[in-house]
Amino acid sequence: MYWKKYSRQKIRDVVFEAIGKNLNYRDSPPIGLPASYLDPKVFYSDAPFLSEAPFMSTMVANPNHIGCHTMGDSEPVFSGTQAIERELIEICATQIFGAESDAVDGYVASGGTEANIQAFWVLRNYFIQELGAAHDEIAMVYSSDAHYSMPKGVNLLNIKSIVAQVDEETRLIDLIKLEESLTQAKASGVKYFIVVMNMSTTMFGSVDDMEGAIDLFHSMSLNFKIHVDGAYGGFIYPFSAKDVLYSFQNEHVFSFSLDAHKMLLSPYGTGIVLIRKGYIDYAMTQEANYVKGKDYTLIGSRSGANAVAIWMILRAYGSEGWTAKIAELLDRTDWLCEQLSKRGIVYFRHPKMNIVTMKPDMIDNALAEKYFLVPDDHDSPTWWKIVVMDHVTEGVLDHFLLDFDKSITNA
Repeated sequence: MYWKKYSRQKIRDVVFEAIGKNLNYRDSPPIGLPASYLDPKVFYSDAPFLSEAPFMSTMVANPNHIGCHTMGDSEPVFSGTQAIERELIEICATQIFGAESDAVDGYVASGGTEANIQAFWVLRNYFIQELGAAHDEIAMVYSSDAHYSMPKGVNLLNIKSIVAQVDEETRLIDLIKLEESLTQAKASGVKYFIVVMNMSTTMFGSVDDMEGAIDLFHSMSLNFKIHVDGAYGGFIYPFSAKDVLYSFQNEHVFSFSLDAHKMLLSPYGTGIVLIRKGYIDYAMTQEANYVKGKDYTLIGSRSGANAVAIWMILRAYGSEGWTAKIAELLDRTDWLCEQLSKRGIVYFRHPKMNIVTMKPDMIDNALAEKYFLVPDDHDSPTWWKIVVMDHVTEGVLDHFLLDFDKSITNA
């Protein structure tokens, strides 16, 4: 796991060189492309600060990264920034998730939801086109703690769903109950399974038992492929846990989703989908004949600036710097958990994640509102969540704990 840290000047030079390789609409106005630079009356290109602002300059240049640039031809007028996106996908696939070089396709999506659904779409089409599956012979399996993009994907793709119940204390899937559900699904005609493993659930930060799930599906002789939802944990868990089962070295893992706007602190619209080489073809839109290289993505047109933003952040830290940052956040989370334990607050926390979810018994509504704690259910909370991000400093946590102590004293 190693990618090099770049200086600010090096990052600037690479991005501006990439923009220079793209078509400049102002110098060579294309009359056939339905795209352009941003409206100069509002987004003027001669602003002095742009010379030192590579991301904003990319936004103004407005490259369209339609298509998937890890596999063959793409629109040649945006070749410079497409190369940055290809490098980004390669870093994520090989340096974070242990793939061999050039063994993964992927692109920068609108977010984790799209990245998840893109992977499900590819898998559903694979089962249909290669194995002759009918829609009602395909089921998606995911835990009751999984993100709501799972049922959304099931609905959009017209396949079945199997929601696995979790243990209230460990937040792990109850494999005995799941086996019962799988037996019923198999009896009803389901033959193919898209299995979602959570690399940090949204509410609890819990990580699913990959080994237990694989053993269960093998024992039942089921046809399955695994998608890992790493929309939250993908930029944390690989650096804190070194879990080979949650990598492309695990032959059963088909795809990953990431979402850089969370831990990476990038702009919205910076999800990432990674899929083993040779499969994203199943999402190709044959009718996109006017797009060079065709389109394999759910979103179609997308901003090249978003790929540049993620690449800039990863290069600003380098792998060693990013690992150190995650370690610091986890140390801060450890300290918070120690303080909660001293006060008798019941909480759940995966030891390799920076999410702490507390039972509401000792947390009053005023405290939750003041610190914008996130409930599992806004109508009737049974858990309150703290996420230890960069802005959640020791001082902020100290203030929270002092206010908690006052609320208990005044109760």
